[in-house]
Amino acid sequence: MEDPAPIILCVAVALVAWLAPLRWWPERALEWFDAAGLAAYAVYGASKAMSFGVSPVSAVAAGVITACIGGVIRDITVGVPSILMRHELYVTAALVASALYVGLTQIGLPGHWPAAIAVIAGFALRGAAIRWNLSLPPHRGS
Repeated sequence: MEDPAPIILCVAVALVAWLAPLRWWPERALEWFDAAGLAAYAVYGASKAMSFGVSPVSAVAAGVITACIGGVIRDITVGVPSILMRHELYVTAALVASALYVGLTQIGLPGHWPAAIAVIAGFALRGAAIRWNLSLPPHRGS
């Protein structure tokens, strides 16, 4: 909350998206931008949690929650079923990104490498799910 840069960036991107004519956007652009945001915010949330000294497991959970809540808010705003209730690889991609970031940080990988690798991995998994319609199997129920 001390650094306004993430909020300013989000508002700037929202303004650009709002002002750009719909014909400029590729058909699935929102899904791809969401995939990038999901991976980035999974890492950002985990990193922020670690900066407060929480345990690695809690940092991973914070990363997943940080990343996924944006998708939930989006779905509620547009009036569609939440992405979390579908079988898409969404939470899984956030989990991969945040867990990879925390793991690489814990083993001492230097610099920004943990963040870069984790964001790329989370984006790649979510991107593969978008591109090839990958999903988790549905719960069999009782």
